[in-house]
Order: sequence, then structure tokens, then C-alpha cells
Amino acid sequence: MQRETIDPKLVEEFLNFTKNVVEAPKLVPAPNKISLESMPYDVVYEEDRLRLLHYRPIVETKTKIPIIISYAIINRFHILDIQPQKSWVRKLLENGIDVYMIDWGNPANIDKYLDFDDYVNTYMENCIDYVCKETGVRSVSLQGYCTGGTLATIYASLHPEKVKNLVVTAPVIDGWKDTTVVSNIAKHIDVDKIVDTIGNMPPEFMYYCFSILKPFEQGLEKYYKFFKNIHDKDFVDSFLRVEKWLSETPPIPGELFKQWIKDVYQENLLIQNKMYVGGKHIDLKKINMPVFIQIAVGDHLVSPECSMPLYYAIGSEDKTLRIYPTGHVGMIASSYSQKQILPELCQWLKER
Repeated sequence: MQRETIDPKLVEEFLNFTKNVVEAPKLVPAPNKISLESMPYDVVYEEDRLRLLHYRPIVETKTKIPIIISYAIINRFHILDIQPQKSWVRKLLENGIDVYMIDWGNPANIDKYLDFDDYVNTYMENCIDYVCKETGVRSVSLQGYCTGGTLATIYASLHPEKVKNLVVTAPVIDGWKDTTVVSNIAKHIDVDKIVDTIGNMPPEFMYYCFSILKPFEQGLEKYYKFFKNIHDKDFVDSFLRVEKWLSETPPIPGELFKQWIKDVYQENLLIQNKMYVGGKHIDLKKINMPVFIQIAVGDHLVSPECSMPLYYAIGSEDKTLRIYPTGHVGMIASSYSQKQILPELCQWLKER
């Protein structure tokens, strides 16, 4: 009988991988020890857990209209400024845009009754009023990312006079057309029972959802790549920054989570113009300001089909839809974002 031989290259690769695993604790710091080198900012407004950050300019301001970024209610805003060479915030500042960021903070148990009305008509409204007063403008550019894009869309419908330009990046709009794992889970859970039982939605639930989006990539492949590239300082640095960001996921207020699941995913009220927030009707046709919609083809958290219907539902005549060959995080924290997505956005903002 002929004996099978093992490929020497595979043996060498296995031995190197094993060696890297052993050496990792000496070479790699813990994620919580990593400094994100964030752009300097001042906390200019606070309310409950919320903070409004104003980033310090690094060049002369070239636009009269400031931009307020409404980050998602999942994870923290750091991903927009996670690394100097991939920073969304830095790129805007380099283009002379005055940048503010809404940090929703970490909801406590007492915040479990906060809902869409609180987030849109109180927190976001107060932030925008503050910026308008401080900068002497009547309206601002408002950008929303992911679920923050949904909040920004709702705000623009209710308060169009205060939004000069609306930018939505991977927004959750048409829940029935969302084909992601997150959407499929959302459509089949008893959200009333969940919230009544545990109150705020804990970070552990978010981790569970993220882990089953791409189970092989999130559970095995990413760690295999990490140990394989343990001597590549740039790779390790980027990996740890993202891990630090993922580990800081805050809870979601129970009532907000309940409304989100029911109104956006299960009953799909937003895109049908049947949604009410604070007793006020959300009519997407009232969004009549210039609108820039950014969508990623490879988005595994918000599928393109979920975001695209907004383009056809709004009343604006000045509207732009851009579809990019990247993913959910790649949209706002990648080399591609710096070279392609942000230059287009900055030019669009300057023209308006």
C-alpha cells in the first residue's frame, strides 16, 4: 500500500500558526489598552445619558452649515473615528466642515421607558436647537448612520424646516425587504414578552445577533487571520481597535427596542407612511430638503433592499443615491471610504 504524504507547506503553516498562538500574549495588548487616537472634541451639551460632541477644527471652516451626526443606537460612535487614517470625522474636518456628534450614552435600568419620541423629539431636537443657536443658523446638515439614519429620517419628516441637508448611511427603512439575519430574527420574536421580562435590551443579545450573522467568519475565520498575522502590527492594531469598539456595546432602552421591532420590522410602518412618533404622523413625502443616501452592496446588517426604498418615498427633488462595493463598517471606516465615499459626500455638502 502506498502511504499518503502530508504537504510540507501545510506542516510548516500549522507549526507557524501554533507558534503565533503561543507568542500572542507577549505581543498583543488587551483591547481595553488600545488608544483610538480620536480627534479632539468638547462636550458642549448634555442631557440625561446623552452628550453632544463638537470636534475641534483642524483647518479653516469652509461651510456655513454645520453637520450633526446621529450615530446608531447599537455600539458606540467611536467607529466613525476609530483610526486616524480611516476616520470619518477627520476627513470631514479636513474638508473644512464643522462637525458635531450625538453620543447616545449608556442607558441605565431607569431609562427602559425611553422611546422614539424621546430620542427624536427631545434629545435630537434639543441637540439641533443648541447647534443652531450657537452657530447662528436656522437649519443644519443631519447625517444618520444605520439605526441613527432611521432616527434622522424620522426627524427630517417631523421637522423639515430645521434640516438643511439630510445624509443617511445604511439606514433601516423598509423592514419587510431587509433580508439579513437580524431582520429575520426581529420579525419572529415576541418583543413584548422580552422587554416585559428583562427591560432594556442587554449587550449580550447584540453580541448573539452579531455572532450568527456570519458564524464562520465571526467565530473562527477572524481569529485564524488574527493569529496568522500576529506579527503584522498594522493588521493587529486594526483588529484590536474594532474589537474594542465591539466590546463597548451599550444596552438599548426597552420601549425604544419594542417600538423598533414592531414598527420598523414586524409591521413595517415607516415606509408605508403609517408610523406615528409622539402622536405625530411620519410622512416621508415631507422630506423635501436635499438628500444623500449611501448604501453598501455587501452590507450584512442592513441589506441594500432595506435602504433603497427611501429614495423613492421622499418628496425631495434634489436627491442622490450612491451604492458602494463595500460592507456596513467598510462604508464608514476603511481606506475605500476615505478614497471614494467621503470625497463624494464632502463635495456634495460643500455644493449645498
